[in-house]
Amino acid sequence: MSNDLNTKKCVPCEGGVPALSKTEAQILTKQLHNDWVLAEKNDEIYREVNFKNYYETMAFVNAVAWMAHQEDHHPDLSVHYNKCRIRYSTHAINGLSENDFICAAKVDALL
Repeated sequence: MSNDLNTKKCVPCEGGVPALSKTEAQILTKQLHNDWVLAEKNDEIYREVNFKNYYETMAFVNAVAWMAHQEDHHPDLSVHYNKCRIRYSTHAINGLSENDFICAAKVDALL
C-alpha cells in the first residue's frame, strides 16, 4: 500500500522493453495490499474484492474505469453481483510492467 506507487503516473508502453523479472514483480507486489496475487507465470497480478451489493460493486467498477482512463492503462475486470476480480498485465510486452503495479496501488487507494 505504498504511497510511492500511488503517486506515480503510467508511461506509455508500446512493447520493445522486457517484462519485469519475477524478483522485480515480487518486490513490487509487497508494496500492494496483501490481497494482490502474483500469478505463477509472472505474467499478471490479480485481486478479488467483495462488496455488500451490486450498487457498491458497480460504483467501484466505474471508479476503476475512470482511473484507468486517466492512466491509459486498463485492467481486465470480471464483474459479479457483489464482487469484482481485477487483473493487470501489460499485453504489449506479454508480462508485467511497473504500470500494472502503479494502477494496482491506485485501486488499493480507491478501496
